[in-house]
Amino acid sequence: MVKLASAEAATQKKATRAALGATLAELADAGVPVVAVDADLTGSTTTKKLADAGHGDRLFNCGIAEQNMVDVAAGLSLAGNVAFTGSFAVFGTGRAYDQIRNTVCYSNLNVKIAPTHAGISVGPDGGSHQMLEDVSLMRGLPGMRVLVPADYAAARAAIKLAAATPGPVYVRMGRAAVPCVYDDDVELQIGRAYVLREGADVTIVANGVEIREALAAADMLAERGVSAEVVDAFSVKPLDGETIAASLAKTRCAVVAEEHSVVGGLGSAVCELAAQVCPVPVELVGMRDRFGKSGEFDELLAYFGLDAAAIVEAVEKARSRAGLC
Repeated sequence: MVKLASAEAATQKKATRAALGATLAELADAGVPVVAVDADLTGSTTTKKLADAGHGDRLFNCGIAEQNMVDVAAGLSLAGNVAFTGSFAVFGTGRAYDQIRNTVCYSNLNVKIAPTHAGISVGPDGGSHQMLEDVSLMRGLPGMRVLVPADYAAARAAIKLAAATPGPVYVRMGRAAVPCVYDDDVELQIGRAYVLREGADVTIVANGVEIREALAAADMLAERGVSAEVVDAFSVKPLDGETIAASLAKTRCAVVAEEHSVVGGLGSAVCELAAQVCPVPVELVGMRDRFGKSGEFDELLAYFGLDAAAIVEAVEKARSRAGLC
């Protein structure tokens, strides 16, 4: 198992987006030919830290032109650079989807789509900026790997993985500060899922900000005598079918929690796996065919049924369907 944060560290909060610029600067210092291409949001995405660290020649601001941003990154990759794009997820994937599909993925270029401000954790910016379809869009692209880190340390590991992996990679990051889950120096792998807590009565598969809710739900369930296994599906594509299937076979039911639409994201990936190799009842916790709305992050989690209490309720449904309660 990977090393988790200490009890003291777990009380600290940091946004996953904060890892982008700092990690790119670290990679540049180490001689990795990384460049960042942003769409007029270098402060918010933190790519500005690359220039602040003395690598101003590696940061390209394309202005409010996300489609150009992706094409510039593609060109830079053809010149031998490891190109990361910034911007908010709603613009960095939605507005530039054609360029990601036909320029980056079709030609298998070494471009990393690494937007921030994904999901409802954008909060007060409201439904127009709360991207809830990005994992679905990126997961469907041939050759694209999809990573959804749970905390700052995992985001740092994801960015390093993306830089070291030839070809397109999507790294989903958020605006809100979230608790630490992993040790600062954690090393993760593409195609791996991680069992954060072992259990026998239900599998909770989650990623991103929903990891904190899954762990809280496991605590609540333990008080009811239900032993929940919590799995971090950090890598949505490729999915770690072996680890997840083994957990499903053991517990015989599952809940998938994600800060994303229930259509096409992690929930869909796990259901596809279950249908093929281990058919068990699966309940989905996520956004159900609707847009977000303005509000504070924790308020929105409760409002849309994405919090720990909603996961506990879904566990009860899954176990009931499996005839386990």
